[in-house]
Amino acid sequence: MVKTVFAALLITACAIGAAAQAQSTSNGGANTLGKIKAAKTINIAYSADSLPFSFDGPDKAPLGFSIELCKRVVAQIGRAVGEPDLAIKWIAGSVSERLQMVASGRADLDCANSSQTQSRLAHVDFSNLIFIDGGGLLVKSGSPVNQVSDLSGKKVAVIKGTTTATRLADALRLRLVNAGLVPVNDGASALAMLEAGTVDAVASDKVKLVGLAIQAKEPAKLALVAEDFSIEPYAFALPRNDSALRLEVNKALTQVYVSGDIEVIFAQWLGKLGRPTGLLSAMYLLNAIPE
Repeated sequence: MVKTVFAALLITACAIGAAAQAQSTSNGGANTLGKIKAAKTINIAYSADSLPFSFDGPDKAPLGFSIELCKRVVAQIGRAVGEPDLAIKWIAGSVSERLQMVASGRADLDCANSSQTQSRLAHVDFSNLIFIDGGGLLVKSGSPVNQVSDLSGKKVAVIKGTTTATRLADALRLRLVNAGLVPVNDGASALAMLEAGTVDAVASDKVKLVGLAIQAKEPAKLALVAEDFSIEPYAFALPRNDSALRLEVNKALTQVYVSGDIEVIFAQWLGKLGRPTGLLSAMYLLNAIPE
């Protein structure tokens, strides 16, 4: 089963990458690197509440797994444009806001936990994958909800504009489960509703759910449902038709994977969850593209 899912994911990722490259070549491409060089500043969209990938630290400085990778990317872009001391302007936003920032040119890059999808490729391009997660459910300990099929008659909080919202709705429809989806603006709001008992579950990417549970008033009273209802391939969103920028971003990611720095970054931000899965390790190996 894992091999089948991995093969399908790999084929999809390759097809998407080829299509994006073809579009960039045929349309002439944007010049984000030139804009960054002229301003000596790079504008980066991020999530303020997606622990452990992208979040505000105690001093409001962005922290997390994705942020660490992003800093390596910024260093590579700085070298590429001859400005090694690029200033970074961090712009916080929800996933829909971040993608709109990139699409409109307000942000040069989205460094958080955005899933690459074909519908999003209509508006932005994506880097090589940085992580693979699965959609899941967070519930109270002792809840009768052990899988998506148990959600009949239940209320589920889900963040607006996310792939989770779309994929959970699809999963419910396919299984003929009548559940109420309650849209919220962020994970903190969803967690508060679960703790208050106004919803029966919170749906999101599993690692984000773990991050939410850690922030709960009583983490031991929450549980993560084992079932995955989707595969979520994370990548950095980029302006469409800018192969030069995408190349520099991917160069930086490849260097992280080839050098072994990914082990250190993973251990720092995700080490408490155990070793990388076989699927994730294979993804890093596949993206360690030689010069």
